[in-house]
Amino acid sequence: MISPDQHIIDLINEGEHQQLDFKFEISDSKKIARTLAAFSNTDGGTLLIGVKDNGAIAGVRSEEEFYMIEAAAQLYCKPSVEFTSKEWHINGKAILEVMIPKSDKKPHSAPDKTGKYMVYVRVEDQNLLANSILLKVWKQEKQSKGVYIKFTTKEKILLEYLENNPQITFSQFKKLARISHRAAENILVKLISIDVIEIVIEESGSFYRLKNN
Repeated sequence: MISPDQHIIDLINEGEHQQLDFKFEISDSKKIARTLAAFSNTDGGTLLIGVKDNGAIAGVRSEEEFYMIEAAAQLYCKPSVEFTSKEWHINGKAILEVMIPKSDKKPHSAPDKTGKYMVYVRVEDQNLLANSILLKVWKQEKQSKGVYIKFTTKEKILLEYLENNPQITFSQFKKLARISHRAAENILVKLISIDVIEIVIEESGSFYRLKNN
């Protein structure tokens, strides 16, 4: 049986990634709400409170930090985010493990630095903004009816391009196919929904590529 100490040490040894984030302390419920929302919108994840970015164990400094997590999840995530938590003790220091499951109620939004509610996703160890196409894909997924797609020359242009190139941006596709913003969005949403292509979100922007390519 794995000891409590080993469980936390194993997590810390993984380093921060798409499903794991370290926080030295929680001092801003609105800021941590972005991480909770991003985990919920993506693959779920775990927050370790009382651990520095480099993995050093600092310990939870105040019981208030749990209540700040609770406020972040319930007051500053829309809709609210579910989580479970457990307190561990290593070398006399308390570590708060907060577990956030992948949500079936996405998109969850949280306030940005200006207070505007935005939708975030977790990409590697970052919380990045979801774009309008991903939001429409999620909306499509919630609809019970299947996706009907007629393969016109526009879809063929996109797929032929991706057969010969690793990726394409939205503006590149729109220009290549000579179609409107809305038409380009609709085609990308449908092809993502049927797992033909996938969206890749990065800090510098988004692009599209063949699925499993």
